[in-house]
Amino acid sequence: MDERDWLIIHILYEKKNITKTGQALFISQPALTARLRQIETNLGTKLVYRAGKGIHFTPQGEYLAKCSTEMLGRMREIKDHLMNMHEDVQGTLRIAASHYITKYKLPRLLKLFKTSYPRIEFKVTTTWSKEVLNLVNNQDAHLGFIRGDYPWPAERHLLFEEPMCIASTDPIAISDLPRLPMISYRSEEFAQLLIDNWWRENFTIPPLISMEVDRVDTCKDMVLNGHGFAIMPSLIVNDTDAIHKTVITNKNNDPILRRTWLIYQKELLDINAVTAFVKFLEPIDFYTL
Repeated sequence: MDERDWLIIHILYEKKNITKTGQALFISQPALTARLRQIETNLGTKLVYRAGKGIHFTPQGEYLAKCSTEMLGRMREIKDHLMNMHEDVQGTLRIAASHYITKYKLPRLLKLFKTSYPRIEFKVTTTWSKEVLNLVNNQDAHLGFIRGDYPWPAERHLLFEEPMCIASTDPIAISDLPRLPMISYRSEEFAQLLIDNWWRENFTIPPLISMEVDRVDTCKDMVLNGHGFAIMPSLIVNDTDAIHKTVITNKNNDPILRRTWLIYQKELLDINAVTAFVKFLEPIDFYTL
């Protein structure tokens, strides 16, 4: 079995569906089915069977699926080691990042890094910060960018912090907020916790939610068009003069801050590309990036 075969088994075990696995791997359903049969023939055992609408694994298939995680991880280690044997910095950096970082910071950052290290390529995964933690912990990613103070036992560096603010088209008295339409958006766990805790400290009734949107960018557009106020990280709206910003504070009058971190595992600093990237970030001003 080659790496592609192990990946097929791994993804199929996650999806439990031939069509979805084929879509994830850009393989047609007939080609995927034929390859699975070939793997079974080569191993001399049945790995999967159909029951109802899904795919089920035999005991042998279950064992192979568990092995696939180990094998794919080992293959990544081998590639990393080979990449590190070159004197210059080259290879593929695996980066996991939250949605905000990927949209607003990472494109420019990677461009600057590649200017200094032209033989570096990138594999970027965009997801929620909680999943970034898992990817870096499992070494599916060399480095991760997370938003929020999630517990992390390995290496991490604070990149920047920003105050949370009330965003509206006109100035708003904080005491009036419970009577005004609020636009909520899907956000990271810690961002929502900051908002909820601040609200409970200041009001005894819940906010008047008029809209619920999927992204903070959409929320910003709704605020900009006068549909209500929102509480969001200030960097999202700092470039928009038409939006009024009021920083929210705690009982000690300190601003409520949202922090962004770089995380990684210390042993990965043995990889030249990882060390180069971490050092490259040290002088970067993320506020102006």
